[in-house]
Amino acid sequence: MSFESFHPTAEAISSDSPAFKSEYSIDPQSPDSRIITSPTLESFVEYIKTHEIKNIVVLSGAGISTAAGIPDFRTPGTGLYDNLQKFDLPEPEDIFDIEYFHENPLPFYTLAKELYPGNFEPTLTHCFIRFLHEKGLLLRNFTQNIDTLERECGLPEAKIVEAHGSFYTAHCTSPSCSREYQQDWMKEKIFNSEVPKCQSCDALIKPDITFFGETLPKIYHERIEEDFDHCELLIVIGTSLKVQPFASLIDRVANNVPRLLINRQLSGVQTDPSLQTYLGFDFEGTHQPFQRDALFLGTADEGCLKMMELLGWKAEFFTFFEKEARHWKASYSDIPATVPAALEEQETEGITKSLERITLKV
Repeated sequence: MSFESFHPTAEAISSDSPAFKSEYSIDPQSPDSRIITSPTLESFVEYIKTHEIKNIVVLSGAGISTAAGIPDFRTPGTGLYDNLQKFDLPEPEDIFDIEYFHENPLPFYTLAKELYPGNFEPTLTHCFIRFLHEKGLLLRNFTQNIDTLERECGLPEAKIVEAHGSFYTAHCTSPSCSREYQQDWMKEKIFNSEVPKCQSCDALIKPDITFFGETLPKIYHERIEEDFDHCELLIVIGTSLKVQPFASLIDRVANNVPRLLINRQLSGVQTDPSLQTYLGFDFEGTHQPFQRDALFLGTADEGCLKMMELLGWKAEFFTFFEKEARHWKASYSDIPATVPAALEEQETEGITKSLERITLKV
């Protein structure tokens, strides 16, 4: 699960930012400016095969947890949405407003009972990210999700940055107390339909999730400074890239670092022509110094599985997935043996439709 409407102040990114400085001065149309030969997953994978990549940063959003069956509390007609209507929320997202939480925490804890970690199993995409770590390729996974499925999948805590926090720990909301509570204790209270109160001062307890009106975790800012200067490859999976400051992370890598978007819809593309500095993905390769962006339109699991096939890692990945899946009782038989050929055609058609001026050089 992810918050797709966070609005902390976005960090300013401009042409003077480190991400946009380069020792090169190259015509974007020149063959020398092509980091990858076309905006396809195939070209992106070819880059991996021909370079010694050790530091991959993965940015992930709600789309990687969709296959886990996590319900969408914002969609009318769903049981969870209908269940929340009894609280007369002005907007469904108000359930994550920090002021509203202090006034009435019951709606949030009603939702938390449905979404709590342990109710859902990691997906193929979570295992893909873990697999990158096992191969010594993952520098960090920055996730918008609060479902802790990265941890459930066995990804080490040191490799995870939960940009919007998570249910993993909780704290007393009284500034003079701030006592910490662990997930198991909180789960017992929540599943007993209780609003957790501090055992020391009786103040309200809140999971360490970033609500509207709160700043992002300290580790988020620390890891950005450490990681993005060393990032050699950026993979963005299952996010609308509408939530700042997380959305601006795609522009924090050097401008000659290849970037891949795996998502159902096009996202992260600048749509305001009045802006002087071009931010976001440039799949056409005409607005930034290097042609380095690739796109796969489809589900997170489809994109990750296709990438494993192209890298020649499919058999190894399936063996790894089968072994690890036993820990969360996932069914190995649910994994498709291959990505259907029709999906490859759909990918190409989707890119062409979404990017009218793009010319695929396959």
